[in-house]
Amino acid sequence: MSADNPSTPSDSHAVDRAMSGDDIATLYDELADRYERWGRANHLFSGPLRKRAFGDASGRVLDVACGTGTNIRYLPPTAQLVGVDISDEMVEAARAELERLRRGGTVYRMDAQELQFPDDSFDTVVSALSTCTFPDPVAALDEMARVCRPDGRVLLLEHGRSGVELVGRYQDWRADAHYEQHGCRWTQDPLAHFEGTDLTVIESETLLLGVVTIIEARPA
Repeated sequence: MSADNPSTPSDSHAVDRAMSGDDIATLYDELADRYERWGRANHLFSGPLRKRAFGDASGRVLDVACGTGTNIRYLPPTAQLVGVDISDEMVEAARAELERLRRGGTVYRMDAQELQFPDDSFDTVVSALSTCTFPDPVAALDEMARVCRPDGRVLLLEHGRSGVELVGRYQDWRADAHYEQHGCRWTQDPLAHFEGTDLTVIESETLLLGVVTIIEARPA
């Protein structure tokens, strides 16, 4: 596991007690049942955003930090899906979602910062609401770049501190508690993580008062 390295000043609320990968795995093992119960609400809220971000993913697709498999229904049926997550319970939930949707694919327990795939293994890499939880987001993004084909794409749906000051102040106020409960640095700047990585941002779009960012990147 790489050393903890929150990469933007806006993460400062959570820096003093940054979680390790093992901490995140344990936390999300405990949260898996809750995330499954929230599934309907999650689809209603984030479904259109996930479809917008991932609806044209193609070829062999890697879903990094796949959680309970929320992205699966928004990927094209022709996508050859492989999912990974650091939490055993999330992996089991994602496998169950694959079966429920009658989709082909596989899901493995794996650390996003140390992906166990050869270079250039995937045509598309996707990930949703994940850089906020990685102990070292830069390492995880570099791994996404490594396993993506040179002519492939990395598609992310991320969130961060709102550009609307009133909303941003609320996020600042709740940042520590939110991190303790969800392992999520929700005041991050997701685009700042790309500086110095092996990925080049091709296009980004910010939505919902600046909280949500859709990103398309390619291996540098």
